[in-house]
Amino acid sequence: MRVACMRSTSASWAMRETQSGRRLRKLSTRLLQALCLLLLWTTALGVSAAPRVGVATMQPGEIFFERFGHDAIVVQDPLSGATTSYNFGFFDPTAPDFVARFVRGDMRYRLAALPLEEDLITYSEGGRGVSIQWLDLPPERAHALADALAVNARPENAFYRYDYFLDNCSTRVRDAIDRVLDGGLRRRLDGRSQGHTYRSEATRLASPAFWMWLGFDIGLGPAADRPLSMWDTAFVPMRLADALREMPGPQGGLLVREEQPVLPHRIAPEPREQAQPWWPWALAGLALGIAAAIGGRRHPRLTAWLAIPFWIVCAVAASLMLFIWFGTEHRFGWANHNLALFNPLCWLLLPGAWAITRGRRPGPVFSWALIAVVACAAIAPFLHWLPVFPQRNAHWIALLLPIHAGLALGLARLSPQSSPARAVLQRAS
Repeated sequence: MRVACMRSTSASWAMRETQSGRRLRKLSTRLLQALCLLLLWTTALGVSAAPRVGVATMQPGEIFFERFGHDAIVVQDPLSGATTSYNFGFFDPTAPDFVARFVRGDMRYRLAALPLEEDLITYSEGGRGVSIQWLDLPPERAHALADALAVNARPENAFYRYDYFLDNCSTRVRDAIDRVLDGGLRRRLDGRSQGHTYRSEATRLASPAFWMWLGFDIGLGPAADRPLSMWDTAFVPMRLADALREMPGPQGGLLVREEQPVLPHRIAPEPREQAQPWWPWALAGLALGIAAAIGGRRHPRLTAWLAIPFWIVCAVAASLMLFIWFGTEHRFGWANHNLALFNPLCWLLLPGAWAITRGRRPGPVFSWALIAVVACAAIAPFLHWLPVFPQRNAHWIALLLPIHAGLALGLARLSPQSSPARAVLQRAS
């Protein structure tokens, strides 16, 4: 009886263990199925949910390399919400060849991918406003743009040759958006113009820093004065933001779905466009030219003392323009018409001017150099009126031509009596 009972109990436990095993297997199967469904759902969500893409525009700052503003493409992950800033404006000033490349016009910039919060620190500290234009892109195009930026940010692809006007941080953003729109942005902007030029935009944005404005206005040649299409003007980040604001999107409506302020602008606002009248420069030039002519006859030594720094400035500026033309890749400074006004021949006037300050007569080279400087300055208006390569330098012509003429008329009589150049200048006076 005991054996039978034990067998019955063992059989009962075996049946219970079998039933528990079945339940456990069923539970495990259901859990595995649930995990598979969760994995499939997560994968499907990751595929179908597109990243959020926007253009961040940073307002101009107070440091010279911040004057033109800045921008970047931001990509927000649909699952984690993390936002990456793809910023094309990174360079390394500590690189051993940085200064040499800067002088030659062969600078290397790179694309950096970093968290948006980290990228905004510099702009927040500088008081620069930042806003993001979130774009209304189809999922496949948003994915394509995000993937292309990720590939572009790899170390082997990140570097590019920087050009102030043709290939900078803003044109890189513009081109990336244009590619994802199948050229739609360029088709819309290329045939339209607001009359801006590289010179007008550069001098406008540089105007808060007088020395920077002066360098652009004197150093830019005729290539900087051709009228730009709105596509070309997008080298300025704020102009690109204006263009995107009016751009139709691929899904109907506007390309910019939402514009989100991120940081407030706490410093001086972006400079406005201002006309450059030439007549105040002409009045100043005539006044200084007449003073130079009269002063050269009545007080030649004082006039020569005042002329020396003027001629040094002209000669140094001319030497820099010649170096830019023949020694660098800064193509927008080539063939500068201001060479006719800031004349390198002014170097030849310095020994004669120094002799006049010492109470001696200058040599014959002085009078010939005076004629050559005045003749070149007189050619400048004709270069300005030429329709082939016009350069907007009427204000410099109006200022400097009378000064050169006045100095020549005032100091010509101090040349040797036998100098033919002196006779020419005296007949002209």
